[in-house]
Amino acid sequence: MKCQYCNCTESRVLDSRPADDGNSIRRRRVCANCGKRFTTYEKIEMQQILVIKKDQSRELFDPRKVRQGIIAACHKRPVSAADIEKLVTEVEQLAANSLQEEITTRRIGEMVMDGLRRLDEVAYIRFASVYRQFTDIPSFMNELKKLISDKQEAN
Repeated sequence: MKCQYCNCTESRVLDSRPADDGNSIRRRRVCANCGKRFTTYEKIEMQQILVIKKDQSRELFDPRKVRQGIIAACHKRPVSAADIEKLVTEVEQLAANSLQEEITTRRIGEMVMDGLRRLDEVAYIRFASVYRQFTDIPSFMNELKKLISDKQEAN
């Protein structure tokens, strides 16, 4: 860090704590040359992930879109806002941890469905019916049978 008073590049950290926004670290420093104190903020730079849509166009990953889809699926279901946020964060982290610069909407949808399956089966079916575009009752019933079978195997 460069001292704002004398431009010396040597400083010592006196105190570190999370900043008020919770997304950065506030560091109180003292300059090794002039002895003056100053504050710096350190923030993790997130990798920008591009989402490949069905039409092969690309746009930046937007966790708000993931959140909107999950909220719609969980409408009038006993799923807390904290659980929704946890799932959004989980999907965002899985996408970032894939170490890929691009991810398909299909992969994002699968991650959301995996999370919803654990949270609430009805929300899962709602999301899957829109995501997988069920066009008839047999395809919907196949998904329900698969869910029931997976649940029986788990028990």
